[in-house]
Parts: sequence; C-alpha cells; structure tokens
Amino acid sequence: MKNTKKLFALLLALALVFTAFAGCAGGNGGSSTGSTGGDTSTGDGGDGGELPALDTSEEVELVMYFISDRPAKYDDIEANFNEIFKEKLNCTLRTEWIAWSDYANKYPLLFSSGEKFDLAYTATWLGFSNYATKGGFMNLDELWPTYAPNNFALQSETALTQATIDGHYYVIPTLLATYSAYGPYYRTVFEDGTVTYEGEVTNWEDYEEYMEWVQANTSISQPYQLYSSGLEADDMYYGSMGQYCIRGTPWLSVDPYADTFTLVPNYENELTMDYLTMTKRWSDKGFWSKSALSDTDSTKCQNGIAATGIHNVDTYQGRYIDAPEWGWKYTNFIEDVSNLPFTQDACVVPSTSEHPERALALWDLITTDEEAYRAFVYGIEGTSYEIIDGQVNMINTDDYAGTGMWSARTSEFNLDTYGAPEDIAEMKADWDAYIEETGNKQSQYLSGWIPDTTSIETEYAACTNVIQQYWWPLECGFTEDLEAGLEQYATQMKAAGAEKVIETLQAQLDTYCQEHPQG
Repeated sequence: MKNTKKLFALLLALALVFTAFAGCAGGNGGSSTGSTGGDTSTGDGGDGGELPALDTSEEVELVMYFISDRPAKYDDIEANFNEIFKEKLNCTLRTEWIAWSDYANKYPLLFSSGEKFDLAYTATWLGFSNYATKGGFMNLDELWPTYAPNNFALQSETALTQATIDGHYYVIPTLLATYSAYGPYYRTVFEDGTVTYEGEVTNWEDYEEYMEWVQANTSISQPYQLYSSGLEADDMYYGSMGQYCIRGTPWLSVDPYADTFTLVPNYENELTMDYLTMTKRWSDKGFWSKSALSDTDSTKCQNGIAATGIHNVDTYQGRYIDAPEWGWKYTNFIEDVSNLPFTQDACVVPSTSEHPERALALWDLITTDEEAYRAFVYGIEGTSYEIIDGQVNMINTDDYAGTGMWSARTSEFNLDTYGAPEDIAEMKADWDAYIEETGNKQSQYLSGWIPDTTSIETEYAACTNVIQQYWWPLECGFTEDLEAGLEQYATQMKAAGAEKVIETLQAQLDTYCQEHPQG
C-alpha cells in the first residue's frame, strides 16, 4: 500500500514528460489504434485480411528494454539464451538495461524518441495507459493471438481485460499469478533458541496476544516493525472484514459481494473507528516507538529489533530464507483472495518495432518453452543458478542475476527460491482453488479494473499528502482523540479534492461494470 503511494509521486513527476510525449505522437493523440503511423496497428498491410504466417527465413536481431541494473557478467547469459533463440526462431536478442538510478528520466523517453526496438517492460506502476493512448505501443489485437498464440491462450479473462485500453490490446500481462493475500509474518523462536512461541496467529485477537507475549517473554520490547513508510494494517483490516481495497488507491474500498459497487473512503467507512481503536491500543501498549514515523530503518525484523510485520507471502518467504532458525510463520488475513493485476508486470511491442511478428514469437517462446524460459529468466545452469529439490538457487549474484524482465515469469515454470518454506505451495494452491471456484466474481472481478488517475493527478497527489500528514499518525495511535482526528482527516481530504477523485473513479468503475459484466 505505502509503496503505491510513493510510486504515485514518481508518476506525478513524469507528467511533464508525458505532456512532451503527447506532442511527439505524430498527431495520433488518443487514437484507439495506439500507432504512430503506417500499418503497425494491425500488421496486416492495411487490407484487414488474415495475417501472414511467421517467416523466420531471415535472421534478425531483436532489442528489448527493461528496468534493472545489468550484472557484471550478463554477456555470458545473453550468449547462452541466444544460442537457443537462434536455433528455434533464427533470431538473437540484445537486452538494454535502464538502471534504477536512471529510469524515472529515461523510461518515458523510450516511447517518444523514435528509437527502434522491439520489446519492453511496462507495468501499472509505470502508468502504461499513458503511453498506449499516446501512440507508444502497438495495437496487438491481431498480432498477439497470431504470433504468440500459446501465450494468448494461457491468459485469463481477467488478464485480457486488464490488457485492454480503449477497446484494444496494448500490453501482454505476465502469466505469473500473484495474490491479494496479506497478513502478519511473525517470528516464533527467540533467545538463541531457548524461547519458543507455541501458539498460532489466526485472527486479530491472536495477533495482539502474540505481540504481548513477545514483550513479556523475549528481549524484544517493541515487537511490531513500524517505520517511516507507515502502518501496513489498514487495507488488511478492511480486507479481513470482507471488503476490497482499490489497488493503488487503498483509502477507497467497496463491498465485493454487493450487487452494485460503491466506492467508500476510509474516513466514511463504518469499520474505521474499530480499526483505529485497535491500533491506538497497540500503540499505547508500546508495540512500536512513538517516533516510528521518523525512523527509516526497514530491517527491524531482519536484525532482531522487531518480531513481526504485515505484508505479502513473498516477504514471508524472504524472512524465512534469511533466518530459518527463527521459525518464521505466516497467516493470510484477507477473506476474499484474488489475483493481483497481471499487468503489474507486462510486456509491450513499441510502435517503432520493425519486427513485431518475430518479437511476439520470441515472447511466446520465452513464456511457454521451459528451456528458453530458464535460459532467459535464470541464466546458465551450474553457473548462474542451480536447481535443488525443485527450488532455484541463484549463484554468484554479483556477477549474475535473474532477468529484470519480470513480466516473463509464468506460474508454470517459476520456481520457489531455494530454502523457501514448504507451506507457501499449499497456501497458493488453496488460493488458486478459491479463485477457480468463485470465478470472475467479487474481488477477482474487481481486480480487472485499473483506475486511471491522469485527469485527477493534482487532487490525487494532494490526497496522498493528506494521508501521510493526517491518516498515518492517526492509524499509528499518535492522536489522542480518535473522533476529532478522524474528523480533521476527513475535512482535509475533502479540501484536497477527495470528492472529485471519488466521483471520477466511481464513473470509471461504473463503466467497467457495464462493459465487463461479472462472469
């Protein structure tokens, strides 16, 4: 949740770049074709006929851009996967890495400079809809199912909906399922193994009792990991009570079981006072420091200062791998589990690509052929990675690393990291079964809607500032009068433009529901 707010600040900072980009889109503007000229919108020569079969007779070099820091010996990885690509598709791939330190400035320029390349990483957090509507991406309506048919066939209905902008496909979502499951990860072994927590944390009451136990029985006096990014418990609390917090705008929630979805801000949510009362009690019990919001240490659980935090199952996996001797456990508190947006990692074909057919065929190969997948995602077996008991162990990560093209990952071929806890596979199987049983309904259905905040950037940013200034101290228990604090927060949100944000997003949600009825 808090990471989303930080990313919005980045997107707001890029607004000027988008404005300049719009002027470079060849007059295409908001065209539904998403093309800057020629026949790149369909690839069918403009006659509307059937697309030609893939021609691999000519060897081509494709170029792919993504965001990450290039490992020192990545040339070895590239040479290895290019042997496979050359054999199977008569093409090679040159990867271009945009460093984390440069991506805020360089990434937007990719799609306005006129540079010719063939594939690129994109994501919801990069604001991909801005690029699509301004002509940066090819329309994939015909190209995708024709030249990447295996990938297309594996996409869920939800993913295909998320890939649609103005009625057309512009991005290829990841095939890796991730989940809205959220809950506490908590340590059970303390004092060099001499003290063990024997209970189970299954609900909010258990969690509070656990933190009290930590204070009373271990050398850890402040069990909860709270620092300057704020408390992670709010959207989890609403989710545990059966509500759905809007991805990217979690101060808004809806009842996923209702016939009609109505956005409700947290300052009007009937659950909010109970939540604030609980977290105020936690604060008064000393579960975190009174100065936590000015503390930038995000590693309290890793270094033994704190015993628990709230996040997703991947964070639990990381804590467990780092220190299995501490007996980490995890419980999901979200009632209605769904897949997170598949477009949080996605792939695009830029409108400047001269080889879109071969580029899509290569993407099809990478995501549906296990040999190509492992070479591209993990590297060289025995050199950059090894498989141990069905899990992947990355070797010499200073010189080698997994791909920064995270959208290439698939549920079929993705391996757990070596040392991951065994219960993760069981949890994911349970979530998959629940999602399959409920179908495209409830929060799974709602996850297909991606809010567009481009028309309300000013108000949205102002609300984000109010949340950090008023909501975070309130939910962390640093405000003595909860009712007065909640009223002040509501007043400030309305002054910042919250009602315009709600009105705009409600209209989008209503349109989404009309155009994409629940399955």
